[in-house]
Amino acid sequence: MNKDSMQQRIEQLHERREHVKAGGGEKKLDKQRAAGKLTARERIEEFTDPGSFQETGMFAQHRATLFGMEGTDLPADGVVTGSATVLGRLVHLAGQDFTVAGGSAGEVHSDKVVAMMQASLKTGSPFVFMNDSGGARVQEGIDSLSGYGKVFFNNVMLSGVVPQISIIMGPCAGGAVYSPALTDFIIQTRSSQMFITGPNVIKQVTGETVTADQLGGPDTHMATSGVTHFIADDDKHALLLAKKLLSFLPSNNAEDPPEVESDRSVEPDPSLNDIVPVEGKKGYDMREVITRIVDLGDFLEVQAGYAPNIIVGFGRVAGRTVGVIANQPMHLSGVLDINASDKGARFVRFCNAFNIPLLTLVDVPGFLPGVTQEYDGIIRHGAKMLFAYSAATVPKITVVVRKAFGGAYLAMCNKDLGADRVYAWPTAEVAVMGAEGAAGIVFRREIQAAEDQDAKRTELIEKYRTAFSTPYVAASRGLVDDIIEPALTRQVVASALETLYTKRELRPSKKHGLIPL
Repeated sequence: MNKDSMQQRIEQLHERREHVKAGGGEKKLDKQRAAGKLTARERIEEFTDPGSFQETGMFAQHRATLFGMEGTDLPADGVVTGSATVLGRLVHLAGQDFTVAGGSAGEVHSDKVVAMMQASLKTGSPFVFMNDSGGARVQEGIDSLSGYGKVFFNNVMLSGVVPQISIIMGPCAGGAVYSPALTDFIIQTRSSQMFITGPNVIKQVTGETVTADQLGGPDTHMATSGVTHFIADDDKHALLLAKKLLSFLPSNNAEDPPEVESDRSVEPDPSLNDIVPVEGKKGYDMREVITRIVDLGDFLEVQAGYAPNIIVGFGRVAGRTVGVIANQPMHLSGVLDINASDKGARFVRFCNAFNIPLLTLVDVPGFLPGVTQEYDGIIRHGAKMLFAYSAATVPKITVVVRKAFGGAYLAMCNKDLGADRVYAWPTAEVAVMGAEGAAGIVFRREIQAAEDQDAKRTELIEKYRTAFSTPYVAASRGLVDDIIEPALTRQVVASALETLYTKRELRPSKKHGLIPL
């Protein structure tokens, strides 16, 4: 082969590459940008370390011939796939290209996605999927559905082995929504929607009228359905959130979370002594407690707008990642209800799968009473918290900040559910129920026989509170390891994490436990 012909072929290669990189063409790329969205390749460039992206499957093409598909050029078959580093660590990713056939998923499109998922599995690296698609490529019929099935199957294969993050950056409808639902975290932008059936179909079938945003927008999926974990203002914000999230996580389940150089100071923080009111019915923001315990006040809250009576998220203590679960007295007094139980249990199970120690901050008056809660299954949903904590073998540190009553006290990881360390503040009340309710049961006859029943009730409530609603009884039974000054909490937690760093706990051999559903 002579030099000229080789040069011609190289030029042809460059032309083909530029053609593929242009996606659906300049007009469609401009339309994408005009909608406030980045293009598929711009998203990848924004997300990955400069110059690290290695694309695979650039020249992949569909093989459909029916319904006008024969000879139709779909660059990269509507999805950009490859590997790169993010913050210096390997990830595999796929980004749907809405400018190519609306990002619709056909056979080859899904095969490319699956190839990246399997590469993540082989290399022990996170998988990130940027969703922006009109759904299944209907011209390919059952082959398109088969492609979805392969993606779903591999989502399950990756589950608990490598972190999976879905970023919803446009439409995500029909069967396509189940892949994000099978991943660990969903980040949804303000310009995106997710739903099984769209507004038009719903109106035809049920007569209900609803907009696409009301049905599947980020606010709906954060506050109502609980599907979405993070809301992003736009594409760049979503990619930044994904980077932040990855910074807390190990690359796979065989690694410990990354340690970072940070403020390792464990000096006392006197401000913690003044945050929590002694009066059990007064509210306060548990986030203030969390941000004073974690390094530099840096706390990444997960599902902040869903079941706000419980807080879950990631932080670091002395440079080590911890998963934080905490009751929030600002909402429903911090009770555990159906949604809070689901949210807490899922987060605990994720942390356990990826070797992330658990820090639980307790101020819980109980499970939420009510006919609706009982009918909707608070028993089985609440049991998820008991199951998740009991099954977790990572280091488990619990701090009882104030109330810890009844079954909810158990569900927030007490000693009997395997907590390695349980600490209590002097404000802690560890009991079967609150003093007011307990006194009414225990001292019912004495109260009824008294001339001044109100005064007697007040006297006996205080008697019960002094006897039982303190951390000292629990400490005397070995259910609390130590009662600590709030100002020393960060120091105590850091010391416990250091001690428990090499914790190993063997469990009976089995395929898997059967969590209540």
